[in-house]
Amino acid sequence: MIRFICIVIFLILYLILTIPVLLVEWIIGKFNPYARDISSLRIVQWGFKVILCMAGVKATVIGEENIPDEPVLFIGNHRSYFDILLTYSRCRRLTGYIAKKEMERYLALTSWMRRVYCLFLDRKDPKEGLKTILTAIDYVKKGISICIFPEGTRNTGEELSLLPFKDGAFKIATKSGCAIVPISMNNTAEIFENHFPKVKKTHVVIEYGKPIYPDQLDKDTKRHIGDYVENIIRETIHKNAEFV
Repeated sequence: MIRFICIVIFLILYLILTIPVLLVEWIIGKFNPYARDISSLRIVQWGFKVILCMAGVKATVIGEENIPDEPVLFIGNHRSYFDILLTYSRCRRLTGYIAKKEMERYLALTSWMRRVYCLFLDRKDPKEGLKTILTAIDYVKKGISICIFPEGTRNTGEELSLLPFKDGAFKIATKSGCAIVPISMNNTAEIFENHFPKVKKTHVVIEYGKPIYPDQLDKDTKRHIGDYVENIIRETIHKNAEFV
């Protein structure tokens, strides 16, 4: 419980004390938008790294060299709130995450999320969902990577299970032409969700797969690209289960 309480206190203080920083970032953006974007990225990453340190998370990272130096679509399995912290804290380029629309109710948090190009997906409204995907495509074309968990929600099933991937997420890559980078994560639910409300010292494994360029796939594979990437992640998390 001590770790959980410390993390909550840190998060509250972070959101309060960085309110003036948001104003400074806004001013910087008037003169140099890129400098603002990079500084915002690093500030959020610093906060995430502090939380991961407080939680006692140790990560084995495999294949990080597979990430090309260009905007990509990150596709990952999703079992924990910590998945976002683990992956975002390692992003070298500007990267926006697609989160559920319900997150918008937390105003202090969403202010920072919007600052780092996060988008909010309304899963109940197909038209609004399409708008979100189109915005994500536009972001990629402007040089901003996108990360999405295509299971659509946190998977609370067995450790090595996956929920079916939703195909809409992959339009970001097929329409923009960017590479898809699979992210396979093992044991992340053991940090928090498996024994809520305790946060436990945990070893996790993160593997970045080789980039997949949709235009280089055959027609049948491209037509079922969601299944193709889902199978890659499934095979990888089974392979890495022995390391946790």
